[in-house]
Amino acid sequence: MRIDQPWLKDPATQAVCAAVTADGAQVLFVGGCVRNALLGEPVSDMDVATDARPEQVMELAGRAGIKAVPTGIDHGTVTLVKNGIPHEITTFRKDVATDGRRALVAFSTDITEDARRRDFTMNAIYARPDGEIVDPLDGMADLQERRIRFIGTAENRIREDYLRSLRYFRFYAWYGDHTLGFDPDALAAIAANLEGLATLSKERVGAEMLKLLAAPDPAPSVAAMRQAGVLAQILHGADDRALAPLIHLEAGRAASSIRRLAVLGGEGLQEALRLSKAQASHLQAIREAAAGTAGGKELGYRLGAEEALDVLLLRSALLEQSVLPNLETDIELGAKAVFPVKARDLLPDCKGPELGAMLRKLEADWIASGFSLSREQLLASLR
Repeated sequence: MRIDQPWLKDPATQAVCAAVTADGAQVLFVGGCVRNALLGEPVSDMDVATDARPEQVMELAGRAGIKAVPTGIDHGTVTLVKNGIPHEITTFRKDVATDGRRALVAFSTDITEDARRRDFTMNAIYARPDGEIVDPLDGMADLQERRIRFIGTAENRIREDYLRSLRYFRFYAWYGDHTLGFDPDALAAIAANLEGLATLSKERVGAEMLKLLAAPDPAPSVAAMRQAGVLAQILHGADDRALAPLIHLEAGRAASSIRRLAVLGGEGLQEALRLSKAQASHLQAIREAAAGTAGGKELGYRLGAEEALDVLLLRSALLEQSVLPNLETDIELGAKAVFPVKARDLLPDCKGPELGAMLRKLEADWIASGFSLSREQLLASLR
């Protein structure tokens, strides 16, 4: 079996592959690029594996006139840059020791050893530069069934890196067949290793949660996380009851990880997930506005179209209400509206605190009119 992908035929990629294989070494694409190509999903990141040692990769690249950067040479990774395009080449590895967060690895020349250290069977499928599939652990069957299954035993894979508990739910949300349900062995192993989640960096947990929440429908995964005890471990006080209603209300609209995180709630989300300042600010703004009563026009005017939509979808999900059919129209009207009165229009009669209060009153009247009152009408109301 072969895959036929444009990125396999890219001149830079072909040049890199030719350089590394010049002395007979193997080069194989692995992980997400192969998995997504086989599923017909978009491909973004490309991982490349080889049985050549990192120092050999550096030498081979130099011989071919390709820039080589030892980005992670101690761990087997060298970045080759051709035509401005970086290609990360990593030597086959096997785990020697793990502590639940990171692994001590040794280089290998055996593709099966390299495959066995990966997380899920669908991520251990390789492809040669000509597109030929190499499947050392028979992951194709699981991929075709969209079955998320740990390599070896779930218990061992999780104890090697506790983040794999979260990755399991994320992969189920993105790639799993929801009619199959969850692997009971995986859920049991996850529930038995909850304490390991506390050892993970909050940055890793946050990145994984946001990727999970960006899936088309993360509600089943989050519900399973709650049942297994994972949700309470990473988001204290979170409640997923309104997540499925929110997903339903979002139909046909772009997904938002922050909006979905807002509907889960919880304590100290910025710290728990190491959200950026922009993410935390957006989260706080929509949660506060959702607790109010402002409609689509006012929210669009005050917050902008994107944030206003988040607020109204969030509010509707929390209150178990449907959204208005003209939701986007009202929001867009407000987002484009420009308050026609300026401070100079009230001078010199109003100054200082009185000026600010009068501007706020006129703005409230203008919003209440559906932005229909003109500058002249607003100023005339003061006479």
